[in-house]
Amino acid sequence: MTTQIPFAIDFHVHSDDSYDGHEPIELVLEHAADIDLDGVVITDHDEIDESLRAARLAPEYGLIGIPGVEVSTRHGHLLAIGVERRPDPGQPFLETVETVRELGGIAIVPHPFQRSRHGVRKRHITDADAIETYNSMLFTGYRNRRARTFARRRGYPEIGASDAHYLPNVGKAYTEILVTPDDGRTTKAEIDGDELVEAILEGRTQIRGKRTPVHKSTVQYAKGAVRKSTYLLTSRAPLIPTVPTSMDRSG
Repeated sequence: MTTQIPFAIDFHVHSDDSYDGHEPIELVLEHAADIDLDGVVITDHDEIDESLRAARLAPEYGLIGIPGVEVSTRHGHLLAIGVERRPDPGQPFLETVETVRELGGIAIVPHPFQRSRHGVRKRHITDADAIETYNSMLFTGYRNRRARTFARRRGYPEIGASDAHYLPNVGKAYTEILVTPDDGRTTKAEIDGDELVEAILEGRTQIRGKRTPVHKSTVQYAKGAVRKSTYLLTSRAPLIPTVPTSMDRSG
């Protein structure tokens, strides 16, 4: 019988290198190890330096080192996973997807359809490697259900993630990737990153975890809005302007 080796990875976590993040990567890595994740991807907004450093440090915590970044495309946010260079922000969605692949990464659409959080609209998602169909930071399950229906109708692999900006939320949701080596290997240490990517692209994923409590999501949104306003006033970074006047509680 073929052996399946499960890897638990949170693909969407922010550090204090994001304008709305709070935690240093060392604490994120330590927490991820404490809750028995196999890896955590730091996906800061249009910043990759701390993610690269986290990927280098990850083995010291017994974790798989995977770099990434949450890119602000012209049509919404995109997770670039497994890249060592940040794609240029502000480019069209499809062009950014192509750049991610050229850089050796995979392109995952986070919190699709939720406009208040720069979710890519359905008409723009004509190509991607996977869809984040469970984001633990959404206020209700509606947007998650819509994303899941969209992904399954179009055959996209599904990813779950915490979208954590605070340490206790890391790993609230994550993806279990099932790697099936055909040469007798049975331990995680024998599996490389390319095999993880292959398993994702083949849809061998299971979503685990639960939604972050609503009051914690509220605090994160409110503080994030203040930080975002400050950031936009002091930086010329090409972010899509999005601070809503009221919270989108539909997703």
